[in-house]
Amino acid sequence: MGLSRRQFTKEFKLAAVRRLENGVSIAEVARGLEVNANVLHRWRRELRQGPGNAFPGKGQRRWSEGKIAELERKIGQQTLEIDFLKGCLQRIEEQRMLQALTGDPRSTGKSGKQQKAFRD
Repeated sequence: MGLSRRQFTKEFKLAAVRRLENGVSIAEVARGLEVNANVLHRWRRELRQGPGNAFPGKGQRRWSEGKIAELERKIGQQTLEIDFLKGCLQRIEEQRMLQALTGDPRSTGKSGKQQKAFRD
């Protein structure tokens, strides 16, 4: 049977980070709490990045405001690109329909001279 991951409360994490801020070394705190030093580094970084958003609880994602804004900008840009491309496709389809109705075979985009030279 595999080992289950330990889960720490928000209070435990805050107390550990407070010890670090009181001048105790990371190695000492890690040994005392039986936690990996990298975990303490992560907890301290999370608390510094967003004190109100740090340690949200079981399975909840932590999104920084900057990351959310970046993703919203990306979605906006992609929406503009999709709308532009839909318009392009609509114009191409309209041109094809018009060519089919008029019987104009110039769907290759070549000029008349190029088409005539190609046929000869």
